[in-house]
Amino acid sequence: MATKFAADCIFCRIIKGEIPSVKLLETATTFSFLDIGPLSEGHALVIPKYHAEKMHQLPDEFLADAMPVAKKIAAALGAENYNILQNNGKLAHQEVGHVHFHVIPKPNEQDGLTIGWPAKKADVEKLKELASKLKF
Repeated sequence: MATKFAADCIFCRIIKGEIPSVKLLETATTFSFLDIGPLSEGHALVIPKYHAEKMHQLPDEFLADAMPVAKKIAAALGAENYNILQNNGKLAHQEVGHVHFHVIPKPNEQDGLTIGWPAKKADVEKLKELASKLKF
């Protein structure tokens, strides 16, 4: 399992120790640390030790550890309510072009992640049509 880093990526530089961070947990494929712009106390980032901008570009072996690490962080924080957030691309609010997962405690209405969810009524026939087109 070979790692891949990008010289101009802030997260790759954090993994390599070129930029300081407050490390929480590190495994063979994952590095986690506290966010320096937290939405709430304990807001952490879990990043694969492989440079890929979007999740579908990341080899599966570098994804396998991400959720168990996020789970350990949430448990260690004692967070009763929390969000696990992962964005892909600028339109989806990704700020750093390296796959990463946020663990964001939600201790009250004010702190943590606040989101809107503009749900729309779905046409079941269109859903079935879309599902039939998807190839896995």
